[in-house]
Amino acid sequence: MYTIEEFDKQKSKVMNYIVYKKRTEQETRNKFQDTIDEDMLEDIIEYVKEAGYLSDKDYIEKAIKEFKTLKNLSIKEIEYKLATKGISRSDIEDYMQENKEQLTEYEINSAYNLILKKQYKDEQEIIRYLAQKGYLLDNIKKAIEKV
Repeated sequence: MYTIEEFDKQKSKVMNYIVYKKRTEQETRNKFQDTIDEDMLEDIIEYVKEAGYLSDKDYIEKAIKEFKTLKNLSIKEIEYKLATKGISRSDIEDYMQENKEQLTEYEINSAYNLILKKQYKDEQEIIRYLAQKGYLLDNIKKAIEKV
C-alpha cells in the first residue's frame, strides 16, 4: 500500500503530463509504468479519468480535429494513428460510425487536395497512389470528379 502523500506527489506528475498535452490512457501507462507502483498508477489513472482529465474518447475527437486541420489522411490512416496510441478498437469504430458522413466528406477533400498537389499524369496512377494510402475507391472517384 502507499500513503496519501505519495499518491498526491505521483498524481501531480501524472497530471502535469496529461495537462501539458492531451494523452491517451495507454500513453500515460507507458510513461509511468517504470516509475510508479502498478497499483498506485491504476488508482491515479482511475482518479484522473473520473475527474475528466483523461479520456480516450475526448482524445479521439481532438486528434481527428487536428488531423483535419493539418493533414490530408485517409480514414484508414486516421484509424491506424489512433490505434498506435493504444486506443481500443471499439472506441475508434464507435467514433467512426457516429461521424461517418463527416469523415467521408473529409476523406474526399483530402484525396482532392493530394490529387492537386501531386500533379498526376493519368487517372490510374492517382487511383493506385490513393488506394495504397487507404482511401476508399468511391471517395477517390468523387475526388477525381471534383478536379
